[in-house]
Amino acid sequence: MIFVILAASLNLLTGTAGLVSLGHAAFYAVGAYTAALVSLRFGGGLELSLPASAAVTGLVAFLVAIPSIRLVRIFFTVATLSVGEIIHVIITNWDGLTRGPMGLRGIRQPALFGFDLGSRLGTYYTIAIVSLGAVWIVWRLTHSYYGSALRALREDDQSADAMGIPVGRLKLGVCAISGALAGVAGCLLAHSTGYISPDMFGIDESILMLTMVVTGGLGSVPGAVLGAAVLILVPELGREAGHFRMVLVGLVLYAAILLRPAGVIGEAVALRFARASQSPSRSLP
Repeated sequence: MIFVILAASLNLLTGTAGLVSLGHAAFYAVGAYTAALVSLRFGGGLELSLPASAAVTGLVAFLVAIPSIRLVRIFFTVATLSVGEIIHVIITNWDGLTRGPMGLRGIRQPALFGFDLGSRLGTYYTIAIVSLGAVWIVWRLTHSYYGSALRALREDDQSADAMGIPVGRLKLGVCAISGALAGVAGCLLAHSTGYISPDMFGIDESILMLTMVVTGGLGSVPGAVLGAAVLILVPELGREAGHFRMVLVGLVLYAAILLRPAGVIGEAVALRFARASQSPSRSLP
């Protein structure tokens, strides 16, 4: 469910807005380390760490996006890759704050206003509720006038600018929102595992998130959820096969891309479903 949040947030940026990112794991890391530091230094629960992770990560994503908003297509992707590596190097070498490769231990288990949610069932329901909230936010943004503006930006940003759509503000806003949601996922990871380290947020995590979005369907929120479920659950179900389980994952991905190039649940299907669910019911004459 943590990866559902990550896939949904990246889908908003990459699938709906068309800004392909290979540095999403960096914002995941910022959220996790923010939550860990709030927990370790202030003893706060989710009432402090969750908004702090979202705010700090959203601000970092906003600042990172400022020099990148003029970049398009592969140039933006390379820029996000560079940013991801920069943030990874910072958290690896800033020993005084992050303890470097040693990571941060003893992070408080999930708690809300002093009420302990650290049991396995409590942690499950906490993550489930936050995940549902995050997916609902992305769904509402995607299927709104704001989402339509993002799709116009994706198709042709110059034409969108000529039509009066504020392209620059849209890019900055969607980067901040996507980053903030990734920070929320990082906060949940830190509190649920009790330990984080830099090797948990490498380039392979960013590639995994992007694969989830592409497999499920670019621009499709249900597709992002399904893509996250497939790429997390298939390796777990094949654990008995050892390293050969990754062959199974590769075959599933290859078949999905070959048979459903637009994604298992493509954007067109998601849009039709959204319009059908939003249209008022008509009474018989």
